[in-house]
Amino acid sequence: MSDVAADAANPPLLPRSRTDWLPLILVPVLALAVLPLIGDVSSWVTLTIAGLAMGMMIFLMASGLTLVFGLMDIINFGHGVFISLGAYATLLVLGPLAGWASANSVALNLALLLLCIVVAMVLTGLVGAVFERVIVRPVYGNHLKQILVTMGGLIVTEQAIHAIWGASPIPIPLPETLRGAFVLGDIVMERYRVVAIGIGLLVFAAMQLLLNRTRIGLLIRAGVENPEMVEALGYRIRRLFVSVFVAGSALAGLGGVMWAFYRQTLTAGMGMEVMVLVFIVIIIGGLGSVGGCFVGSVLVALVANYVGFLAPKLALISNILVMALVLIWRPQGLFPVARR
Repeated sequence: MSDVAADAANPPLLPRSRTDWLPLILVPVLALAVLPLIGDVSSWVTLTIAGLAMGMMIFLMASGLTLVFGLMDIINFGHGVFISLGAYATLLVLGPLAGWASANSVALNLALLLLCIVVAMVLTGLVGAVFERVIVRPVYGNHLKQILVTMGGLIVTEQAIHAIWGASPIPIPLPETLRGAFVLGDIVMERYRVVAIGIGLLVFAAMQLLLNRTRIGLLIRAGVENPEMVEALGYRIRRLFVSVFVAGSALAGLGGVMWAFYRQTLTAGMGMEVMVLVFIVIIIGGLGSVGGCFVGSVLVALVANYVGFLAPKLALISNILVMALVLIWRPQGLFPVARR
């Protein structure tokens, strides 16, 4: 009896899953490998920082879709419109607060950027809830219909953007203190790119904390692996699906804000212009894997920057080449989660 009581008081610990370090070292290995090819350290640092900033923006736009794709098994070709909608939401803030953008104040400029992000995430989250209820929900489980109806939803929403804001490109200025660059010797770091890196890292850390340290994160990860079991335990997987779709739409809106200020020009189709890149990233990372999406985004952006510097004619196919090599190595992506 004493042995039984002791076993009950000290249950055996579950074995911890091993961390797959190999994909994680791809980025530093790549960066160090191209240093001798570039030759100049300052140019290498500049290219690397620019690539990291681009990778953060790609991650922000792709992270929501990898959750939706991985958990809900939904091929949402309309995801790009939430990027565009988030970009246009900046106009709702820049209109009445134009003075904040032109003020030579870091606090006001960052507050303006934060307010644009909040408004964009709220707007795209609300539109995402309607999009899921009206367009996506009737076609759960049918990929062909999902492609068709989400493309239709994309077209309708793009036309709504044209009706509200017009079809002509709209220029938007960067806030005053986010223009220009930091110069350290021969190293040039654009201020906005540094801010983009900071925001991307914060969002990634928050998502990792949510998915790995909270009950809702546990349910999301369990839903990726076995949605039937989650439903059998009494949790409403449908509500979880809706919340994930709304969160994914809101993250696309956040990415749209960062992409808008990077391009400094708004067009209704700007979200669709990056959708091929977004799909490449989530395929490289592994469907449903936020960590894989992060590593894939940085990897793709760095390769594009390095190849663009060393061999400009190959830059256009560098993303496809990276995807092909990764899938030859790991057909399910760097960090496979969903098993389809």
